[in-house]
Amino acid sequence: MLNVSKTKFILYVLGIIILALGCSLTIQSDLGTSPFDALLVGLSIQVGLTVGSWEFIIAFIMIFCNSLLKRQKPEFFGLLTAFITGLGIDIWLFLLQNLVQPEQILIKLVCLGGGLVVIGLGTAIYLHANFAPLPVDRLMLIIQDLTGMNIVFSKTLIYLVFLIMAITFNGPIGIGTLLTVCLGGPILNYFIPLIGSLLDTPNPTANRDTDKNHSI
Repeated sequence: MLNVSKTKFILYVLGIIILALGCSLTIQSDLGTSPFDALLVGLSIQVGLTVGSWEFIIAFIMIFCNSLLKRQKPEFFGLLTAFITGLGIDIWLFLLQNLVQPEQILIKLVCLGGGLVVIGLGTAIYLHANFAPLPVDRLMLIIQDLTGMNIVFSKTLIYLVFLIMAITFNGPIGIGTLLTVCLGGPILNYFIPLIGSLLDTPNPTANRDTDKNHSI
């Protein structure tokens, strides 16, 4: 049991580190990032604090929103994931600010595309660890469960909501944002079963017939 817990925790941390790297790459591409990350960057510029700090603050708010939707106690353990993710984004941005400064449009597109793929990979890995999903990813699973739709629908719906909020705070919206909205769900939908087959773990986003059989 201890070994299994260690394995899950390693997957959990590894997935978050990869996810944070992907977010940082899309931000550095300067073509626009995901609506959620655009909101974080916009808040950081307009209000203050780091991008990672806003990751934690928004996560704290979303935990209560998820609690109301699911009609259960708030899952404060998700704050650990938000803290590690926010810290990871701040560290990656610090490390990449002098290493990744694309000027040509082709290089920017490569940086953006690589970031999207890395985000999908990291999210799939840490979700399969079944440890403590980010509140935004928990919301994605809750919407999927409530609507009966697939993960592409859930993720795209959440992206559209955060897009409106990001525009309000003048976040970095651009072609990268549109690509994230269109491709973010399908990329994650591709990596979820692929990582599951490699790790021999059940699909954490698969619909269940009854709530008691839900994997998360």
